[in-house]
Amino acid sequence: MKNSTLATAAGLALLTVAVPMFGQTPGTPKLSPATQAAEPQAPKPQNAVPPANPFPPVNPKNFTATSPTADEVNSFLKAIWGYDENRIWSVAAVLATPAPGVSKVVVFVSDKSQPGKGTQTVFFTTPDGKHAIADNVIDFGATPFAATRKILQDRVDGPARGAAGKELLLVEFADLQCPHCKEVQATMDNIAQDFPQARIVFENYPISELHPYAFRAAAEGECVRKAKGDSAFFTYAQTVFDMQDGLTPERADATLSAAVTKAGGDPAAAAACAETPAIKDAVKASQKLGTDVGVDQTPILAVNGHLLPVAGIPYETLKKIIAHQAGLDGVVVHLQPTLSTLK
Repeated sequence: MKNSTLATAAGLALLTVAVPMFGQTPGTPKLSPATQAAEPQAPKPQNAVPPANPFPPVNPKNFTATSPTADEVNSFLKAIWGYDENRIWSVAAVLATPAPGVSKVVVFVSDKSQPGKGTQTVFFTTPDGKHAIADNVIDFGATPFAATRKILQDRVDGPARGAAGKELLLVEFADLQCPHCKEVQATMDNIAQDFPQARIVFENYPISELHPYAFRAAAEGECVRKAKGDSAFFTYAQTVFDMQDGLTPERADATLSAAVTKAGGDPAAAAACAETPAIKDAVKASQKLGTDVGVDQTPILAVNGHLLPVAGIPYETLKKIIAHQAGLDGVVVHLQPTLSTLK
């Protein structure tokens, strides 16, 4: 995980997991009637808001941009936040900005379980209508993750477990020397138990500038998979995670040899295989896939294209997000209480 991971993960999660806590601060401009208003488009009532609407009345004069419409914003927020039955919101403004085609979107957010407490979040949309910018750039629209989902369905090629089909595709981008990646393996095992409909794929994303043995570990894992299959790879990967402290100049050879042996492979053959151009290219292809869909840290879990900083999300919340995204994509899942026997 990169040094800036916590900040980056918070930005990535801004529109996914936590209710944004921007609030009414001195630096947030108050909404006011526009002086150069386009034909106003007052938003239609948001289904997520209960009859006792806790938000201020919507002022049509605060909708000075022609795009996106309030309906488009609501569809986007439903895709992002719809997993949370307590979260309610109101699109307060879609404002034109001095930058041509860039719109400023203001949303009031509240929580049914905390009446009387409300917050405000602000993001910007790009002229092509395909991206939103808050702390970072994310896809925008009623189906914001569809393009990434398609890329992953077409190109994902890592070791897999679970269902054969890719209707519910969960792709873990991880670095075998990353401590946070080690921590989420119990979460990944729980997901495999709780979502038998899911195909779970591991894609190597070694961050060599931070973890000098990550690429080599990934390469030897590719060789184990090539010789012994996907199940052997997962045994190898878990052993590397368990012995992660041994990825040092003095102990790396013995650590990786032990992991290969545990997976039923030949350590000498795996070490030689890992030096071949084909295997190195396979690891680089996995890295490029991650980069192409927006991964820049580990661990990241892509849920039908929805990138999530999985280490920072409570498991019960993660389950809701997976089930919500599956439902949006027409995949029926039945949420069950997490088994007490799971990790």
